[in-house]
Amino acid sequence: MARAIYETRGIVQAADSVFWIGACDREADKFEGLWDLPHGMAYNSYLIKAEKTVLIDTVKSAYMDDFFLRLNQILGGLPLDYAVINHVEPDHSGALELLRRLYPDVKLVGSAKTADMLKNFYGVDGGFVTVKEGESLDLGGRRLSFVMAPMVHWPESMASYDETNGILFSNDIFGGFGATEGGIFDDEADLSTVETEMMRYYVSIVGRFSKQAVKVLEKVRKLDVSMICPSHGPIWRRSPERAIGLYEKWSRQETEEGVVVVYGSMYGNTKSASDAIARSLSLEGISPVRVYDAARSNMSFITTDIWKYRGLVLSCCTYNMEAFPPIAALLRMLENKNMTGRFIGLCGTYSWAPAALKEMKAFVEKSEGGWKLVDPTIEIKSRPSRDDIEACEQLGKNMAKAIRG
Repeated sequence: MARAIYETRGIVQAADSVFWIGACDREADKFEGLWDLPHGMAYNSYLIKAEKTVLIDTVKSAYMDDFFLRLNQILGGLPLDYAVINHVEPDHSGALELLRRLYPDVKLVGSAKTADMLKNFYGVDGGFVTVKEGESLDLGGRRLSFVMAPMVHWPESMASYDETNGILFSNDIFGGFGATEGGIFDDEADLSTVETEMMRYYVSIVGRFSKQAVKVLEKVRKLDVSMICPSHGPIWRRSPERAIGLYEKWSRQETEEGVVVVYGSMYGNTKSASDAIARSLSLEGISPVRVYDAARSNMSFITTDIWKYRGLVLSCCTYNMEAFPPIAALLRMLENKNMTGRFIGLCGTYSWAPAALKEMKAFVEKSEGGWKLVDPTIEIKSRPSRDDIEACEQLGKNMAKAIRG
């Protein structure tokens, strides 16, 4: 009966004395002002109701009303002893100021860097408990320990681990884009969508910090994890091992057979060259071949497929004596994310002064062998000729051989 009452108020009991009191945002169309959200976003917050009560993170400020109704419902007049701040980013900590006013005796818990950030964000000074790697809180017959995760993806990031029940409150690690759709658990969700949005989240938010993620995953492997409660996306209660394995694969930048073709075209001539390359790849039996118009596709979808697949072809026109701006932005994004170990083909076009191919070559050279250039590199003046199309077809053939080699 108690569980039914909780769930009528949007509360979900995740485990013994552990409750989800987060928020589902189906109105947001961008995350961090950049990444498309076709399925919305979940902001997960958890309450442990042991002898001592512990809140794990809060929610984005726009969802405070429901959050506090749920929190008060579960506490039922009990004090809130601790609020663990796994991450200070406002989608995690947006309700913190009001929380401190409503529960003035609550002790905030986090890393040393968390304390500094809380001063800057919320003017917090005092009432803070600093924890280090492996230290724990005694909740009365239950212990909560801490795993430092610096630069995954902020310097103060950490995870919290319920030693008694094997529950990892993992922060952004194992998170994903998308609001929950009725079910809050992995075995209630459409896992194909969950894993697609989880990878897109990884590449967009965590990808640059993959080396640091590998180190944190090594720590996670030493824990006896029975459930993963991330800050975004579903709770992994049936297959936490699946979530860990996916993150290990992505953090090692393991790739699959497939090629991404991305073009920037003003009047369709660069697009025609890209279509010829994509068709050649298909005729060689490569699948999938993902084709993107850089000016019309959100960067998160493009970079996620580039992270996933072994081959990339960039086709770019020259614009105002430089590479077409959406392709130039993509080059900066790929460099920022430290992608490596893939094959790349290049096709540049121009009408009177070539520039695009030069910029793309400079990107490849800067990688110092991280990107492996596939011949031929193609430069087309104005409109593709028959010879140009044949060169595009040859690039497709050579790329197919390279990614299978």
